[in-house]
Amino acid sequence: MLTPRPVQKLIDSIDCSPWGIACGRATLHGKTAPRRPLRQPLYTPEERARRDASRWTLVQGVLAPLQFVVFLVSLGLVLTYLSTGEGLAAATASIVVKTLLLYTIMVTGSLWEHDVYGKYLFARPFFWEDVFSMLVLALHTLYLIVAAAALVSPRTQMLIALAAYAAYVVNAAQFVMKLRAARRDGALASAGPGGRPGFAQ
Repeated sequence: MLTPRPVQKLIDSIDCSPWGIACGRATLHGKTAPRRPLRQPLYTPEERARRDASRWTLVQGVLAPLQFVVFLVSLGLVLTYLSTGEGLAAATASIVVKTLLLYTIMVTGSLWEHDVYGKYLFARPFFWEDVFSMLVLALHTLYLIVAAAALVSPRTQMLIALAAYAAYVVNAAQFVMKLRAARRDGALASAGPGGRPGFAQ
């Protein structure tokens, strides 16, 4: 329906809704509504500098892909045991190695987080990743307990390991998304006045 221009001007003059763009209106009181950032940057300039200076940044960069490779190998061994009933010792050893790597990356990750954000855990930008990491850690630890004490059958132990691995995949995806967000933030920070990549001021 077409609205006469005088009526539209009257509506615009009294319409103070902040949701104009969401409702399909691109103007507010005759002016283009300002765009608001969808999220806060992952790092402030000071935090980015601390990240680049931290020795734990490189450690995390090495441990994360190493843990993923061990995960893939271990996953294959676990699935082989579940499907054939053979290779229990190899599957068990691989899960223990994967869990030890997880403990290592959690500790060094906490040290990294403290270097960058001043908190060992649950810093604002990584709050939900840290929360989910606690679940991943709990499931891996549960596996170690039930396997060491033989509390359940080997098959059930492997199913617990699979649950831990499923949680790990979700957690890894969270961190990959944050890594991509950090790269986008870095590109925006170094963008020139016209929005093209350039050198940071």
